Amino acid sequence: MSVVAGLAGAVQVSVMGRLGERVGSVEALAFSAVVMTGVTAMALLVVHQSLGGYADAARQPVWLWLGGAMGAIIVFTITIAGPRIGILATSGLLISGQFVAGTAIDRFGWFGVSRVEVSWQRVLGLLLLAAGAALALRR
Repeated sequence: MSVVAGLAGAVQVSVMGRLGERVGSVEALAFSAVVMTGVTAMALLVVHQSLGGYADAARQPVWLWLGGAMGAIIVFTITIAGPRIGILATSGLLISGQFVAGTAIDRFGWFGVSRVEVSWQRVLGLLLLAAGAALALRR
């Protein structure tokens, strides 16, 4: 599923950039949220025959809503960045940022996750990924 999500991410960068150029970045973000709400509502109806999952999530601590806010930041950013720096560079920088943040979250156990020590292999992987992202910026 993670590979499929990665493939979907590259498609998303491409199409959101095009939509943003045609209707505006904020408008593209808003429309994307509407489409995602429709798709997830259908998924809830198919899987649980109910939309109660929305209410269940809304009753959780507000800090757990960060996932939705971060999703909006990601979609807004790719809508702007994709057409300007290219799909590869946008995806590379996005993934690099995720890896850096993921390393910190793992290391310190933020957001209730189990702590994972930072090994030299992980640091090397981050450096290589950062180098790849930097190289992808060159046209």
